[in-house]
Amino acid sequence: MPRPSMPDAAAKTGPDFLSRAYWNGTIKMSLSKFFILCVLHQRAMHGYDIARAVEQTTNGCCSPTEGTIYPVLREFEEGGYLTVETEVVSGRERKVYTLTDKGRAAFKVAVEAWMDVTRCLLDAGKLVEGNGPACCP
Repeated sequence: MPRPSMPDAAAKTGPDFLSRAYWNGTIKMSLSKFFILCVLHQRAMHGYDIARAVEQTTNGCCSPTEGTIYPVLREFEEGGYLTVETEVVSGRERKVYTLTDKGRAAFKVAVEAWMDVTRCLLDAGKLVEGNGPACCP
């Protein structure tokens, strides 16, 4: 039995793949986890410092918000990729996050994976320009 066709309004409820904002959001969401590992690979930090360091490291391209950063940190903690210690500064408690050996290993794997993707993106750019090999051979 044939499926009924969808009205135009229903067809437009999905993501707009022609939108640069859609792709920027997707990229930033994926890169946030990577850059959180990256800055914690350099030193232990509390949440606000992590967000600032990610923003500085990416020249503002990736600016994780509290709504983004803390769920990721919790996920990393639950997976054993980082530890959390509470310290008191000026009478206020704050959590300091430190990568574990497992977190450092995850960062290494992430760098390798992103380097593969970067090579594919460079190939895709050449393909779009009309002078490159097929994308991601």
